[in-house]
Amino acid sequence: MPEEQASAFGAVRRAMSRVPLVPAGQRIIVAVSGGLDSMVLLDVLQRLALVYDWKLVVAHYNHQLRGRSSDADERFVREAASGVGLPVCVARGGVRTDAKRRGISIEMAARRLRHRFLASAAHKHGAKFIATAHHADDQVELFFIRLLRGAGADGIAGMRRSSPSPADPSIQIVRPLLCLNRASLRDYARTQGIKHREDKSNQSPEYLRNRIRLELLPLLRTYQPGLDDTVARVMDIAAVEGDFVEAAALLWLEKRKPGFHKLHPAVQRRCLRQQLAHIGLNPDFALIEKLRLQPDTPISIPGRAKAHLLRTTAGNLRFVPKSGGTPAPLTVDLAPNNGALEYDGVRVLWKRCARRGLPNRKPCVEYFDADAVGRCIRLRHWLPGDRFQPIGMPAPVKLQDLFTNAGIPRDLRSSLLVAEDETGRVFWVEKLRMSERHKLLKTTRRRLKWSWQREKPVVANGYI
Repeated sequence: MPEEQASAFGAVRRAMSRVPLVPAGQRIIVAVSGGLDSMVLLDVLQRLALVYDWKLVVAHYNHQLRGRSSDADERFVREAASGVGLPVCVARGGVRTDAKRRGISIEMAARRLRHRFLASAAHKHGAKFIATAHHADDQVELFFIRLLRGAGADGIAGMRRSSPSPADPSIQIVRPLLCLNRASLRDYARTQGIKHREDKSNQSPEYLRNRIRLELLPLLRTYQPGLDDTVARVMDIAAVEGDFVEAAALLWLEKRKPGFHKLHPAVQRRCLRQQLAHIGLNPDFALIEKLRLQPDTPISIPGRAKAHLLRTTAGNLRFVPKSGGTPAPLTVDLAPNNGALEYDGVRVLWKRCARRGLPNRKPCVEYFDADAVGRCIRLRHWLPGDRFQPIGMPAPVKLQDLFTNAGIPRDLRSSLLVAEDETGRVFWVEKLRMSERHKLLKTTRRRLKWSWQREKPVVANGYI
């Protein structure tokens, strides 16, 4: 097929040759809605698969938002995949119900459920890459959506050609059509005779993206005919400058030098945002500014009834109890592979890496099987009824009994910290041996280094 007769195929192939998005021989989950964009993507990737030896799997998520039309889209995608001999993975979800339950927009709920489905499809088929049909016009629309919502540099920068899946950072989402606009995809579909389904909801003013595409952008182009090129330039500048600030923030979080007050405000904000994200909090601008400008000042956090959040002068975030109570449990995202936090006077550092033999024993340092622990943990205080299986024991027992056997006074127990893995099992208890279920094995691929230090020792009846 001559490239001059298939501009989309030629453009994507040239882009792929400059910056390979997916190595040869890989399996790719192709997100296909049945619309023009995704059907063009499927056609282009089928042709490129002959060059790069890719194995494609078609994935379709039925959002169940348009009744019979949604079901017809699903049938269309199934038939299209079957017609070209590709495996297909399909799922359905109650988007409206999920949006109402979580108090979020339908668009956000649809995106969340769709990404979860695509990540699960990738795991099911052993794929490390998901391809979506986002294109240049989507970038412009996204720019204004995020601008109206007050996004920072990362938001304004828009979508990257490749980025980690929000549902699973170990999977990459690639966007091969990002260099093409909607008009070129339409021309390609017409010249190649690609069938597709029309989504009538794309014309509905119910959704912000549609109003931006149908009302705002045509108006702005009367002021700036070259709007698309201007936006692309702004997004590129924001992306590069955002990457620089991100690198500076990560370096500071690793070394903690110079003092937090000496950092540029942009780096301060990024350091706080990183820490907030790691402890499972939504890093909105108002919260970041309060923490940045008011050190050692307790700040109320929605959903945290028993604890305030504050930034220490050194730049660390920590929870402090309200009215003398204990701080609320803290959810921590370990996906960045290394990080640090402070929780009720205890500083914790973690690092996930490949296993390299048996580590040497050190005080206040433990090593766990990272995959057994998972990507998300929960840090809290001991509660009566907690059960734990120390290394060497055949089954879990009550922590209360372990404390008694270890001679830990009752007054001290409620101050000790406990960490749960992503399934809710306790894998670490302060002052006790590590967990049997999470110990390093010969089959361990990655280990989690977990170290901790208290600002002041907890003392009760002479026990430290």
